[in-house]
Amino acid sequence: MELKTTLYDTHVKYGGKIVPFAGYLLPVQYKTGVIAEHMAVRTKCGLFDVSHMGEITCIGSDALKNLNHLLTNDFTGMYDGQARYSPMCNEEGGVVDDLIVYKIRDDHYFIVVNASNKDKDFAWMKEHEFGDAVFTDISKSVGQIALQGPKAHEILLKIAKEDQIPVKYYSCNADAQAAGMKCIISKTGYTGEDGYELYMAADQAPQMWEALMAAGEEEGLIPCGLGARDTLRLEASMPLYGHEMDDVITPIETGLGFAVKMKKEEFIGKHALEAKGEPSRKRVGLKVTGRGIIREHETVYADGKEIGITTSGTHCPYLGYPVAMALLEKEYAEPGTPVEALVRGRKIEAEVVALPFYKRK
Repeated sequence: MELKTTLYDTHVKYGGKIVPFAGYLLPVQYKTGVIAEHMAVRTKCGLFDVSHMGEITCIGSDALKNLNHLLTNDFTGMYDGQARYSPMCNEEGGVVDDLIVYKIRDDHYFIVVNASNKDKDFAWMKEHEFGDAVFTDISKSVGQIALQGPKAHEILLKIAKEDQIPVKYYSCNADAQAAGMKCIISKTGYTGEDGYELYMAADQAPQMWEALMAAGEEEGLIPCGLGARDTLRLEASMPLYGHEMDDVITPIETGLGFAVKMKKEEFIGKHALEAKGEPSRKRVGLKVTGRGIIREHETVYADGKEIGITTSGTHCPYLGYPVAMALLEKEYAEPGTPVEALVRGRKIEAEVVALPFYKRK
């Protein structure tokens, strides 16, 4: 049976079209529709319920050692309130999940994982826990709301003082106050826009949502669903677990080498990644030049042969044309390379383009 976030009744009140997703009942869109929601985030601001995401703490004097063993990135030398992205690999170099780690203070880290992987991730962490460090799943007690778009800062300023709002991208204030509620305010997001993610007690999420909606009325803030969340992240070329990476696809293949520190003494999957060497395929962008939309899991061809597979694809509302991401043989990964994707028995023409498709000015 699907779970409900504490914002479920709020979504119903705002006219959300509820669908099952990652074990939860969540709004895929509101009455405004996916395109309007997408454009609001690009030009004004949108509000998302992301309370289905998983939250895990790692606490103890060996917390840092545990994270550096489990994750491909290096968490040494972070300042209090800093956030860092990382894949978490299995022994074969495939990806268990990708996640964000916040350093609250020495010996205390706050980890945000993908909703559909929460239980798997937590079990993996507990299985590899050692020394003086304890991983604890606190997901049920945490609500998460994302405020995304160019107007996000001025909206947030109406319910939080300037000194409560983090300035640097990928940082947080772990002891913030907004609308009279204790929360974590993080300068992060999954839309390619400026914005914030707020973490509060789960039962206070509806109150925080209403405070933000009231604060953003003049700026054109609207609620947004899963549909716009996906088109926004794809337009910004952000990878999604289960699409651009999985238990078999390595983080190097999917272009996440910046978060894989091979100079680190050790981490799970390091030996496998070393043994694989330079990957033979690469994540690329495809811009559709023919007629049609390319979705995920479509076979890609060039020179009359199969050269890879698409991982995500849609029509991008802000750009105004369809795109896809794909894993292609390296020799076909150069921008400008003409390719074709087989969609329902028909080949659709496209060309390889540089990522990201969209970047905020």
